[in-house]
Amino acid sequence: MWVYEKKLQYPVRVSKCDPRMARYLAEQYGGADGELAAALRYLNQRYTIPSKVIGLLTDIGTEEFAHLEMIATMIYKLTKDATPEQLEKAGLGPHYVSHDSALFYNNASGVPFTAAYIQAKGDPLADLYEDIAAEEKARATYQWLIDMTDDVDLQDSLKFLREREIVHALRFKEAVEIIKEDRDQKKVY
Repeated sequence: MWVYEKKLQYPVRVSKCDPRMARYLAEQYGGADGELAAALRYLNQRYTIPSKVIGLLTDIGTEEFAHLEMIATMIYKLTKDATPEQLEKAGLGPHYVSHDSALFYNNASGVPFTAAYIQAKGDPLADLYEDIAAEEKARATYQWLIDMTDDVDLQDSLKFLREREIVHALRFKEAVEIIKEDRDQKKVY
């Protein structure tokens, strides 16, 4: 079903070990508005969305998994040479004690991922407006992450992800218009 090419959607480079930044990036890994929540939300919503926009949810949902892989790579690279003392200083001591250097789905505060993050109302317009809001919140978070680092290599990858959130929001806005237009057309049977 899948052909796996061991290549990220966009290159991820970091200039230095920075566990503090890795902790902040966990927000996009396992937080409410992060990539995992988005991927699961969109792929789940496909089952109650009109067929005209199912492909959009599938495409964006699977792309979110590619973004999740990029975030995981960033976190790994930012912490791979960190000492336990550096991790503790960055607020990752409890994570280290529980998981060593393994990634775990939690937000920047260490709160584990929950299915409660995944919204699905079953109403196409409500779901699409939720999706637009999710993309805009992710875009804002990426901007704040960019502002939190002086690592230009890391900023480059974060800017790519921020721009993808903008594109996704635009695509969801287009889907809203498709649904509205379809809803307003007179049905002849």
